[in-house]
Amino acid sequence: MDLGFIQEGYDIVWANDFEHWACETYKKNFGPHIVEGDIADINFKNIPKCDLITGGFPCQDFSMIWKRGGLETDRGNLYKYFVKAVATKLPKAFVAENVKGLLTANKGMAIRQIVKDFQKVDHLGYRIYINLFNFAEYGVPQIRERVIIVGIRSDIPYEFKKPKPTHYEGNYATAGEALKGVEKVPYNNEHMQIHDRTIKIISLIPPGGNFTDIPQDSPYYVKGMISHVYRRIHPNKPSKTIIAGGGGGTWGYHHIEPRPLTNRERARLFGFPDDFIFEGNISQVRKQIGNAVPPPGARVVAKELRKLFAGDFEKADLKSLKPLSGDVLNYVSFEETNQLNFI
Repeated sequence: MDLGFIQEGYDIVWANDFEHWACETYKKNFGPHIVEGDIADINFKNIPKCDLITGGFPCQDFSMIWKRGGLETDRGNLYKYFVKAVATKLPKAFVAENVKGLLTANKGMAIRQIVKDFQKVDHLGYRIYINLFNFAEYGVPQIRERVIIVGIRSDIPYEFKKPKPTHYEGNYATAGEALKGVEKVPYNNEHMQIHDRTIKIISLIPPGGNFTDIPQDSPYYVKGMISHVYRRIHPNKPSKTIIAGGGGGTWGYHHIEPRPLTNRERARLFGFPDDFIFEGNISQVRKQIGNAVPPPGARVVAKELRKLFAGDFEKADLKSLKPLSGDVLNYVSFEETNQLNFI
């Protein structure tokens, strides 16, 4: 997420990641202020003073593609360290990103608990704004829906408003445009070696199609395969969601050549500039890209929040501001007691 904020003029003073190669990539592009290690071992009192905390707790346990346990897992509970960081530093605002599946994880209990924990931080608490972003609506050549949780400290009369989309179905940025000239980029552009059988399978799938498009009388058809396997991009549409994990068949595939996308092609579909260099082998880089927040999407949020930090906003009556707002309130509502109630 940091790249989008840096592009919007923010200064990042501290960062943390558990993954070694993600840290090496961070150092390569941003500097040495990242701490590699388990966030459970971090003393948040020792990190620099800040106005904003951004990040994402592990999303795999909330994913809708891979059915996981949400808050019932150790990984799902790592969000509590994000809460602890906010409680320790009391920034003016925070931004957390996660998958759409967070909204329904544990039958809605996950998002309910997360919101409650942020609302009761310190004696002030935070107003919470939960919005579902499709980053294709902001110029990213990929259909990528993500939950963005913005917290504003309750003593600050600023109301976060989700930026209006700049792109709509029919004028989305396309995968074909995004990949123009990509073969000339020298970094992270290696081609994977794949089996002849895989080449034949991909050749049977049209641009924009997937495994379900293989004729049922083909020797390569397998009953029960799901639609995100062997997805080929369509040159005139945004890419489908690029994922970080998964084995053979989940890499995302070129629309012309019967092969997986290179990591640089994946990076283009996220909106990364070509001079952003990823460290690690092909699989490690793929994971980093698949876990990323598209920089143009992060930048949209960063730009809206600049109004807060510049003081360039119409000050609202604190009593009139709702403790929970956003475009996902078909999932969440408040009773008069201000206790979260799911509908």
